[in-house]
Amino acid sequence: MGARRNPASAEAILAAAEAVLQEQGYSGFSIEAVARRARAGKPTIYRWWPSKAALLIEVYQRQKRDIVYADTGDIEKDLFLFAQSLFDQWRNTPAGTIFRSLVAEAQFDETAAEALADYAHGRRAHTGKLVERAKTRGEVADDVDPSQVADLVSSYAWVHLLTGRLDEDADKLRTAIRAIVRGIKA
Repeated sequence: MGARRNPASAEAILAAAEAVLQEQGYSGFSIEAVARRARAGKPTIYRWWPSKAALLIEVYQRQKRDIVYADTGDIEKDLFLFAQSLFDQWRNTPAGTIFRSLVAEAQFDETAAEALADYAHGRRAHTGKLVERAKTRGEVADDVDPSQVADLVSSYAWVHLLTGRLDEDADKLRTAIRAIVRGIKA
């Protein structure tokens, strides 16, 4: 069988991982707990997910479904819709708790830090496409680095997630995105 996943077993493991996180939180989350819950062997889990962080990232991606990458023709509106959908996901699904767990794990586990960095790199590129489209429309200066803009938006979102401030109303979020897009200069 090798590293090839059995879909039914993989689904059972992911469902077990979600359940363990919801019931026991990050402190109770372990590969052992997931294996017990899924009735799977730890070697199987580690064959498909080389670390606890890799499993957490996949569980997170399952929760984070409805992120908006709009193309309205207005970069400010596109970034606002993206950020608003991200806050909504983090607030209304287990995704926010899972992502906080990933960030926590990355603080003391190098494998987790690498997995989080890889995940963030992919997300940065995806969000950067919004800026690339705006550059093509002539809406954003040629010398603007899309990944830096993506980092600014993500940084704003991460700070709010990690400090428990996901209740940001639409007007404050829109103002923050406006500051990112237009700068802070008078």
